[in-house]
Amino acid sequence: MPAPFAFEVLAEDPHSRLRAGILHTPHGPIPTPAFMPVGTLATVKSLTPGDVWNTGARCVLANTYHLALRPGPETVRCLGGLHGMMRWDGAILTDSGGFQVFSLGHQRTVDDDGVTFQSHLDGHALRFTPESVVQLEEALGADLIMPLDECVPATATRAEAEAALERTQRWWERSRRARRREDQALFHLVQGGLFVDLRRAAGRFAATTGAPGFAIGGFSIGEERHVAAPVLAATLAELPRDRPRYLMGVGTPVEVVAYARLGVDLFDCVLPTRLARNGAVWADRHTEGRLNLRKRATLELQGPLLEGCPCQTCEGWPAGAVAAFFQAGDPLGYRLASIHNLTVLAERLERLRSGLLASRLKAGIAGSQPLEASAAC
Repeated sequence: MPAPFAFEVLAEDPHSRLRAGILHTPHGPIPTPAFMPVGTLATVKSLTPGDVWNTGARCVLANTYHLALRPGPETVRCLGGLHGMMRWDGAILTDSGGFQVFSLGHQRTVDDDGVTFQSHLDGHALRFTPESVVQLEEALGADLIMPLDECVPATATRAEAEAALERTQRWWERSRRARRREDQALFHLVQGGLFVDLRRAAGRFAATTGAPGFAIGGFSIGEERHVAAPVLAATLAELPRDRPRYLMGVGTPVEVVAYARLGVDLFDCVLPTRLARNGAVWADRHTEGRLNLRKRATLELQGPLLEGCPCQTCEGWPAGAVAAFFQAGDPLGYRLASIHNLTVLAERLERLRSGLLASRLKAGIAGSQPLEASAAC
């Protein structure tokens, strides 16, 4: 890894591929497995940096495509980069705009050199190449940066998935050559659709690149979980143990736990805060059961949104009060619901992490053996 980045694997579960680790960045450590809230336009909607930090998050995301449109990279640079603009002291990751290649399929054209977007704001043309994306991300100043890639839909044919994978791998080489800053870690991005052999081949290729970490794209875009899990497991099996694995776009309580047990270290998704702003909060510790704050019946709830939840919302307000704020259209309702949903994800992963570390410590003491040495890049 480029200095000052390092990844330590502190413990591994002998019964699964769950790992407890630490990803060291210029803006502090990220204990893993971890969920990273999404702040598309350099803000996690309705939340202050302090709110986000108190949920347990130590890294947040911003989106290169959206920031390139507004306020623009030069404005961000003049405001002190993303860290200065956001007033966020932790780590930041920037996506490359590769997801918009998928989500804005009717407003973009892909060729071997790059992607031409038709701005969703005013229709003007925006050209992305592997080199220009790296330049944008260097101007934005995130710690972890992603190369331009082509994400295909879950319905993609094998030929489409194979062509997109080959293009993504060529773009990786161009991205790697274009980077200039040593204080950013450029992850390799793994694609391949829902084809196990393509994913395995992509993982093997990624392992040869010397990348400081690996982002896995192309999941949670319409496929069923029973289809995604074995494809993801096959991908992870090919990636080196000593570097972090980031699964893009996944963020429900059940999924982050299940996929962390497959060996994923980092997650992100807009879902927890988007659900919260629409009145849905997670209210069950073992499932994805939701409480609908839009229903008048929730005004009568005297207990917290989730019993035992350590979040600021559950410790300070009864569920009925949060519902009242939400139903009145008061921004405090969106804020409190978002804090809760992000904390639920962070707590689920922290429980996995702390449980694994505790069991390894207990095993080490019982066997009079030192804990397994950390693996650092």
